[in-house]
Amino acid sequence: MSSSRRPKPTPPAPELHLATVMRTLGDPVRLEIVRLLADGKLRSTGQVAEHVGLPPSTCSYHLKQLLGAGVNECRAEGTSRYPVLRREALDQRFPGLIDAILADGPAQASEV
Repeated sequence: MSSSRRPKPTPPAPELHLATVMRTLGDPVRLEIVRLLADGKLRSTGQVAEHVGLPPSTCSYHLKQLLGAGVNECRAEGTSRYPVLRREALDQRFPGLIDAILADGPAQASEV
């Protein structure tokens, strides 16, 4: 038996179900997080929390809700974890949804 540890495989993203996605996106904070992630830039949970004005633990909760609904996924780089919007999957399953979210919301901040 080897003493080296193998990295845990990333679990597959959940299927996208309209009711689950819409219920999850019904929270204004989560909508703001989705708008932020839609630009495709990698940001840590702390950076996302700072942008939306939440404590990191509260932001982590909202990111976990989005992850559970399949809206985002977690990208690992070394010991860092970055939430990433599943834009392609969302656009394929629900064409126009992300565009509608972006059109309805405040302008995205470019400094984060």
